[in-house]
Amino acid sequence: MDSQKKYPRAFSFEFFPPKTDQAAASLAATVGKLAELKPSFCSVTFGAGGSTREKTFETVVEIQQTTGIPAAPHLSCIASTRQNVREVLQAYQAAGIRRIVALRGDMPSGTMSAGELRYANELVEFIRQETGDHFHIEVAGYPETHPQAVNAEVDLRNFKRKVEAGADSVITQYFYTAEAYFRFIDDCEKLGINLPIVPGIMPITNYTQLARFSEACGAEIPRWVRKRLEVFGDDRAAIRAFGLEVVADLCRRLLEQGSPGLHFYTLNQADACLAIWEALGLPKAG
Repeated sequence: MDSQKKYPRAFSFEFFPPKTDQAAASLAATVGKLAELKPSFCSVTFGAGGSTREKTFETVVEIQQTTGIPAAPHLSCIASTRQNVREVLQAYQAAGIRRIVALRGDMPSGTMSAGELRYANELVEFIRQETGDHFHIEVAGYPETHPQAVNAEVDLRNFKRKVEAGADSVITQYFYTAEAYFRFIDDCEKLGINLPIVPGIMPITNYTQLARFSEACGAEIPRWVRKRLEVFGDDRAAIRAFGLEVVADLCRRLLEQGSPGLHFYTLNQADACLAIWEALGLPKAG
């Protein structure tokens, strides 16, 4: 963990593009509340194969223009061509966007070909070739191993390849066991991987939803947490209170041990993130 202590702390929030006018208004309110915390940046996702790419572009530009906070689109290469990616990069450059979260992405259903850029390391390399140092490039890390990896060792080698292609920093998949992150950092240090690796944080507010997300992405919900959440059933207030306690404790441990910030998966909701922020005693100005 020692290598992470030298980096300045960065706190950030992730959103997804709204699909309706009502959802857009709700997101604008969420962004407004969280912008008061002065995050280092905000990121915006998009669907499989770039299925919400235009909405991602609109959301990223709007966040940056209305709040002044740097916004970073997710960009995946799966099922894309180099020309597609080139056009997207040019549009973001023209809009004054300076950060990108570069991902392989998920194959959209019914798609047979992975496209011209098959892996995240190829995407990172292509972004560097096309745009030089214009973009600060974030890549994904998996403390509990990528769900499609053959094993942890192969996953780490692939991760190193992605970093060395030109990444500036890393956002991890969410997790609830701090030791998984600490072990991941130690493994990265042994491989000579030197860049900020920021833990991804998923607030706990809805057990059914969390279980579905975790099954899909390979994030482990510790048995004791799962058992407690099952007992609460549909008691949302109890789930939120317990979730706040669990996640705030996790964040506290991570920061005390030297993690270079936190990246919150907001699910376009502000309250849980604000509660964690307050529980940690973090300042409202960066």
